[in-house]
Amino acid sequence: MAGLLDPSGDFRDTLYNVDTEGNRKWIYPKKPSGKLYDARTWVSYFLLLFLFGAPYLRYNNKPLFLIDVLHRNIIISGIHFGPQDIHLLLLSLLSLILFVILFTVIFGRIWCGWACPQTIFLEMLFRKIEYWIDGDRNKKLADDKKPQSFQKVFKLISKHLIFWILSFIIANTFLSYIIGTDALWKIILGPFEEHYMGFISMAIFTTVFYFVFSRLRELVCIVVCPYGRLQGVLLDKESIVVAYDFLRGEPRGKLHKEIKNTDIKTGDCIDCKQCVVVCPTGIDIRNGTQLECVNCTACIDACDDIMDKIEKPRGLIRYASYQQIANGIPFRLSPRVLAYSLVLIGLLSLTGFLFINRNPIETSILRVSGTMYQQDGKGNISNIYTLDVVNKTEDTLHLVLSSPQGEIVLTGKDAIAPPAGQFKGSFLLLIPERTLQKMSTPIEINIASKGIVLEQVKTKFLGPSK
Repeated sequence: MAGLLDPSGDFRDTLYNVDTEGNRKWIYPKKPSGKLYDARTWVSYFLLLFLFGAPYLRYNNKPLFLIDVLHRNIIISGIHFGPQDIHLLLLSLLSLILFVILFTVIFGRIWCGWACPQTIFLEMLFRKIEYWIDGDRNKKLADDKKPQSFQKVFKLISKHLIFWILSFIIANTFLSYIIGTDALWKIILGPFEEHYMGFISMAIFTTVFYFVFSRLRELVCIVVCPYGRLQGVLLDKESIVVAYDFLRGEPRGKLHKEIKNTDIKTGDCIDCKQCVVVCPTGIDIRNGTQLECVNCTACIDACDDIMDKIEKPRGLIRYASYQQIANGIPFRLSPRVLAYSLVLIGLLSLTGFLFINRNPIETSILRVSGTMYQQDGKGNISNIYTLDVVNKTEDTLHLVLSSPQGEIVLTGKDAIAPPAGQFKGSFLLLIPERTLQKMSTPIEINIASKGIVLEQVKTKFLGPSK
């Protein structure tokens, strides 16, 4: 879609936050206000509460969420995932990616404006602190032109000190998802010499977050994040995005009382540029859909406020598709959306089926290589096997082994699998010689706990040739 301010589309050849000499232009957006901003604020507060609180949630004295990749210990919603469940994690991740793609095809970059941690932290935490200390856009721009003073230095130091503290809290929150809250507090409260690697990790995480939210800012969305570039592939003319109604708004014209008494026809856009000054990435939404737009809706609130003041209908900038604005065609499910939906339903169905039929344990039983069968002198033939049981639950499992073909005798310790742990041992299987019909006999071994058979394993039993 060609730009409306610049029909040639030349606006796409430059960055809004870079001047003609290649220097960065710092963006100081006007503090937004309005119904959508209030809604985003409440959504953000809920997500922040969940983000900071989730690592402390417990189930059976275990964290409800833990992503300890280093020790291959992943817990999501109280369900433990080990290396044996990598296929479930991959399918779940693939389903999530496809859901984001489908959501983007329909609603554009709405994730970025409403749920992305980068946007929530920057706009709902760091930017609010900046407004509190520096004031709104006009005051900040005016202060920047003033000569250096104690007050300016004090504001700058105070702001960045708070930024650093916030970055430290955010860094430790993300670190708690990886190592757990118990380990985190041991690092914080313990002596440095015992946890110096933990302190180094904290320092690195804190520095990265501080740099992102104090310096990079909108560059993360414009340059670093690959999701914005996916819009060019995923969006089409039927995608619902934050859009300017160019049919209603053009041609633009300043609001003058004398125009009412002339034949000059202008659109509803009075070129006040309030949609530009509130944009956190500095774009002009009137140029059409752009990579830099994160669908934060600040421009919608700003424009609606102006429309109220000049007694025009709201919605000059609104959630809409190009087809809705240009041709009045209501939203409809395109073949591409239906195809993505069918694939997503299939993936979710497969993942759900595998989750429902997921065994609480995973057992490996192998006959000890290099050994022959033995006779006990009582008419029985025995084979020795190694046993390896992975416990996928958060409960201690007292395992009982049995086989319909014969008797199982454990060698050594009892078969007890710790929570999210592993039991390794060995056992003898004794089968009456008279029941063996051939040299290699298929057998079944049941692994049970509390009277419930958790898994049935098939293997081979070696006996004398017949």
